[in-house]
Amino acid sequence: MKIYQKITVLTLGLSSLIACQDLDKLNQDPNKVKSASPHLLLTPISKNAFSLDGISKEYASRMLISTDGENAYQYYKWNRADYDDFHQLLQVDKMMQQAIDYNQPQYIAVGHFLKAYYFYQLTMKFGDIPFSQALQGETAIKFPTYDTQAQVMEGILKELDLAQSLIQQNATLQGDIIYGGDLDKWKRLINSYQLKVLMSLSKKTSLDGYSIAQRFAQIYANAPLLRNNQDSGELHYFDQGGSRYPQFNQSSYASGMYMSGTFIDLLVELKDPRLFVFAQPTASALEQGLALNDFSAYNGGNPTVAYWENEELVGQKNISKVNSRYYQDPVNEPTSILSYSELQFILAEASLRGWISGDASSFYNQGIKANFEFYATYAQQQSSYLSSEALQEYLNQSQLSLDVGNFSLGLKQILTQKYITMFHQGNWSIYYDHLRTGYPHFQTQDNVTPGLRWIYPLSEYNTNSVNLQIAIDRQFDGVDNIHSQPWWLQ
Repeated sequence: MKIYQKITVLTLGLSSLIACQDLDKLNQDPNKVKSASPHLLLTPISKNAFSLDGISKEYASRMLISTDGENAYQYYKWNRADYDDFHQLLQVDKMMQQAIDYNQPQYIAVGHFLKAYYFYQLTMKFGDIPFSQALQGETAIKFPTYDTQAQVMEGILKELDLAQSLIQQNATLQGDIIYGGDLDKWKRLINSYQLKVLMSLSKKTSLDGYSIAQRFAQIYANAPLLRNNQDSGELHYFDQGGSRYPQFNQSSYASGMYMSGTFIDLLVELKDPRLFVFAQPTASALEQGLALNDFSAYNGGNPTVAYWENEELVGQKNISKVNSRYYQDPVNEPTSILSYSELQFILAEASLRGWISGDASSFYNQGIKANFEFYATYAQQQSSYLSSEALQEYLNQSQLSLDVGNFSLGLKQILTQKYITMFHQGNWSIYYDHLRTGYPHFQTQDNVTPGLRWIYPLSEYNTNSVNLQIAIDRQFDGVDNIHSQPWWLQ
């Protein structure tokens, strides 16, 4: 009897002890931490944002063609896209919340930039998207309304302005795989990215009551911008698991992927030595012993004909493959969301439009020079073709001299050079430039026009159909297809 009494007393004592403790703490898995330093999220978020976003853009932008099947992007037959970037936005939001918990405001500043980046990708892809009510599904709003694209663009620019204002340059930023904790470079990227967003709105004159051109000029005159290639917003790769170049060992390069004649012919016409960086000579040229820097050794396929017609060129050994470094080099080259070179072309266009007083030719030439230097650094086997002497010889060509007196021709020259720098770089920026300006010109099939956007995800039709339909009716008279014209192009 005393034994049972002792057990009962012990049990009651343990029960009392447990009751006095936080049951939530007792139920926590020590291997699953609810809150952690924000730097643990910054690394994977940055890797996702700055990494190469596939190669569909290269097909749509007439850089690559397929010979072993019909590629939807090559023939402008794409359909839906996904909302995966919203998952990344949730991670950014969590990082910013953790920054508050740990009193590390520098992560909040970078978080505002990353939010702006992902929202920009989403609205350029679809048009109207959830913005003001987005990211609140875990707390309050599970079915967010869609903001107009104008409202989203206003919000993006406010996020960028807030980001640059919160940068504390003497703070420590751990987990930073882009700039190694250099917050001055982050500020330069953020300011420069504002110019990129504003230039994408060149078909508009004002936004939220202010002049787009004047806002651009104000940032250019007063804010620190990217100064050189080392300031570019880019991700570097390393020969170790999870950090290698995204296209390393990709079988697609070894099968039916070849260079487009649109891209090859342009580089040959301009006698552009960057051709040797992007492409390989044809098999026939190699058999003949033609030099790697012989422009006649290269040939591309026609992006508008049936894929099997280009396959005949393969059999004839008369079509160039992508340079092998893109799939054989685990490090290869960094990938950027905004390079110093791209910024120079943005400034050249702004000058040509009269938005700023800088010299358009100087920006244009500097953009080319910076890109030559970029590939001389990272395409080591081709660096001899990109020397300062080769650059000067290239720029001395009369067809390369920027015609600032003819807006249409000058714009074509700027966008053409910007296009050349975008092979496996810049995500969809150059394609959006084509939609915005008509340059560079993309060869198309008869009665086929390039898509202007993507169809909304099926998941939205299934879970948020009421709000989605309101947005589709408001923008496109109820028609959700790839040729529905979004606000930014109107």
